[in-house]
This record gives sequence, C-alpha cells and structure tokens, in this order.
Amino acid sequence: MFRLSHPTSHSDSATSTVERLESEVRGYCRLFPSVFKSASGSILTTAEGRPLIDFFCGAGSLNYGHNPPAVKRALVEYISQDGIQHSLDMMTEAKTRFLETFERTILQPRSMDYKIQFTGPTGTNAVEAALKLAKQHRERSHVVAFTNAYHGHSLGSLSVTGNQSYHSEYYGSHNNVSFLPYDGYLGEFDTSILLEKMLSDRSSGMPLPAAVVLETIQGEGGIHVASDEWLQRIQTLCRQHDVLLIIDDIQVGNGRTGEFFSFEKAGLTPDMVCLSKSIGGGLPLSLLLIRPECDVWQPGQHTGTFRGNNLAFVAAEAVLNHWNDASFISGIQDRSETLRTHLSSIVLENSEENWELRGRGMIWGLDVRSGELARKVIDLAFQNGLLLEASGSEDEVLKFMPALNIPEYLLLQGLNLFRDSLNAVLLKPAASKPALVPTKETRNASQGSSMVLS
Repeated sequence: MFRLSHPTSHSDSATSTVERLESEVRGYCRLFPSVFKSASGSILTTAEGRPLIDFFCGAGSLNYGHNPPAVKRALVEYISQDGIQHSLDMMTEAKTRFLETFERTILQPRSMDYKIQFTGPTGTNAVEAALKLAKQHRERSHVVAFTNAYHGHSLGSLSVTGNQSYHSEYYGSHNNVSFLPYDGYLGEFDTSILLEKMLSDRSSGMPLPAAVVLETIQGEGGIHVASDEWLQRIQTLCRQHDVLLIIDDIQVGNGRTGEFFSFEKAGLTPDMVCLSKSIGGGLPLSLLLIRPECDVWQPGQHTGTFRGNNLAFVAAEAVLNHWNDASFISGIQDRSETLRTHLSSIVLENSEENWELRGRGMIWGLDVRSGELARKVIDLAFQNGLLLEASGSEDEVLKFMPALNIPEYLLLQGLNLFRDSLNAVLLKPAASKPALVPTKETRNASQGSSMVLS
C-alpha cells in the first residue's frame, strides 16, 4: 500500500512518456520515481546506473530474487525449442512437469491432498474462484472475512477486503459478507468467541456462511500475525458448522514465513488455498488448491484466458526445486533471525516512540504509528539506495520483505541503510556507515551462492 505523490524529476524522457500515456491509476512508480533498467538477485539498477537493495520484492512476487539463474536457464532453453507459450487449459509438457514437481516437492512431503485449478494471472483470480466455488459447493451465498483483510481488487475480492476506502457505494459489490475482528484486533480478547457466538445463535443476524476466508499473516493490512491457537479455533468452528475454510496465501505463502505454506506451523488443513505472486518465479501465475471433495466445478464453469501461461509453469518448476535443498530452508530461518534482531534493536533505540514490531520468517512490519513518518523514511531510504514500502490502514507500518535467498551481507547493508535513513528523518546521528553497494563483479561472484544458502 502507498500514498500517491508526484515523481521528483520530470527530466527523463521515459518518465515523460509514462506520464503522457499511462493512466493516472499508476501507484508504485510514484513511490519509487526512477526508471529501472535491470535487476539481479536483490539489486535493482536504474537507467542512470544507480543500484538499490530490494526489500520490496515486487510486493512479494519475487521471493527468490530478480532473474534467478535457474529460471533464466530454463526459460531460455524452453523458448529456444519453440515451447508452447499459451495453451488455455489444454495439456502441455510444461504444465505436466509443473504439476508433477509441485506434487512431489510440496504436496507429498506434507501429506496434502489437493486438486489444482489454474485461475489466471494474478492473485485476485484465485480468490474469486475460491469464493465462487465455496458458494456453489455449500449452496450458500454468505462469507465471513476479517478486519484489516486484503484479498485483491476485483469485485468479489474487494467484498472481503477490509479497508474502508474500498467500501463506497460505487467502488465495488459488498453483498453477503460479514466482517469480524481478526486475532489481536481487540487486544487480549479472543475474537474467535465472536465467530462461535455468531455461528451458534440463529438470531445473530449472520446467515450460515459458505466459507471463512483469512490470511494467517495480514500483509497489506499491517503485518498482523494470527496465533496458532486462534487459527486452530477458527478451523474447528468451520468444521463444526460445515463451513469451508479458505486460506489466502498469496503474499505470505511460497516460503515467506519460513515454511512453504504459512499455515503449516498451525497445523491447518484448509479446504482451499489461494496461491499466486512468487509461485510463478517472477512470471504471472495464480492457482487454487482444492480438497478433492470440494472440486464440484463442471467443465468450463470458471475460465480465464491466461490460465495456461506455460512460461510461468517453466519458471515455477525451476524455483520449486529450492524446496529440495535443506540449506535453502534453514537459510530462511537464519535471515529471519537477522531481520528480527536488527529491527528489535531499532525499536529499543527508539523506545520513547512506542513503536511495535510484528512478523515471522521473512516478512516483518515496524509500526511507527504515523503514515507521514513512514513515508518520509521510505522516501529517504529510496534516495539512499533501499526499496521499502508501507502497509496498514494509514500506511503506518514499514514493511520488510527481502528475497528469501538474499545474501547476508546485502541484508545487513539494507538494514544499515534503513537505520540511517530512519535516524536522519528523526534528526538523530547516523548509527552506522553502510558500505557501498557491491560492484557488478562482486554481485556476479556471489550470485551462485545466493541460490544455495549456508
């Protein structure tokens, strides 16, 4: 999430072209007002040759970094052999290999039994399919969602998204949805009690829903982390009342929390799981995992022209192989501890501010209680060589999402850049002197090691 501001420079011809021709709806180019030319691993480079460390990762779609070598090799080989690019839902070798790799690498080791639906290029397509299928399967029209939820920008997804700005009379359809407080929304009060009461009381005013949809960690909502116990209680209530449980793992899945699925730690068995963003290895891919008994679609009942993106199948198969490497998985935990330790120290250094640090794995949020302050830090960090965004209802939570395989020295350097940018905004002396961003030669030398973590 971001607040709009105008680019600081209009001298570049590319900037002028974009301003002249592209819709005013554009957002991130206003947050990061540079023309980017190339990217490798965790470094983006502008057209002027200025390198930046990436703690943004395409809003979570680049968990394995920019242009992973394995993806580049696989795509070049596939294209050079005139591999199928577009196939709707026809059978292709690329799709078959992805399905087999996903089953062998992800589903079977976790004893999971899901059918896989390819829904189209982006995450909201998976959410739309899940909502439609849940209603059809249960023959009910109602859905329960939660405060601060974010599920996408198409009409069905907007109906279960919490931010008030999306709930105007003309912006989208919001029928048949009840919002209940997410874990922690009412402090120490266990909000699952409210769901239990609403489901049990036939005079509660809430119809028996087809499904409950939730994120185990709310990314755009401000990095709110649900406890395992709360998630387990929600699942138990769904089972007791014959309500389907849909987990939106679009941003916090694909290894972002340390496990491939964010709900593994809580031991959940969702009826449906929405996956997108990093599942495609940087290319558009969105899918819905469906428990076999819930797969009641008739042929062609839910379609999408680009559900057969074979280039994304190839890229996805390449990045899934990371999950066969124990050092890659342990490396996520190591980097998570680095993030947690350094950000915790920043909170302690500014204890008078009453900030809060929330997160798990490789997604952390620093709630600085002010969208204005967060934006000043983001802008200065960008000038200093670091890409960072904010989330939360007022964009008050600084959001840290570096690549899962970011080299340790770049992670530390990015954290130093952040600390110095924050201190400068707060008019405090710099706490450290960050080293120069590595040269191209240094980056190339370290690129291989960034794929196999130690």
